[in-house]
Amino acid sequence: MARIVRKTAKGPMEIKPQKESVWICMCGLSKNQPFCDSSHKMTLDEKEDTTYCYDDQGKREELKNKDSCCGNGCCQNK
Repeated sequence: MARIVRKTAKGPMEIKPQKESVWICMCGLSKNQPFCDSSHKMTLDEKEDTTYCYDDQGKREELKNKDSCCGNGCCQNK
């Protein structure tokens, strides 16, 4: 089942283990969940007061009504 994941972070969260850092995805766009794959770079120009929908290819659309679907398939079967 697909769902809209509302996240506000525009970068990963660093986990500092003993030897080397691990970066956890906080934007929700990584194809390598829960790890960061740098997909957050697509969010750098997002407006703070706007909700976006990303499809599987990374195409972004602005949600005009936060309770409606953008048509990209990311909120299918909600």
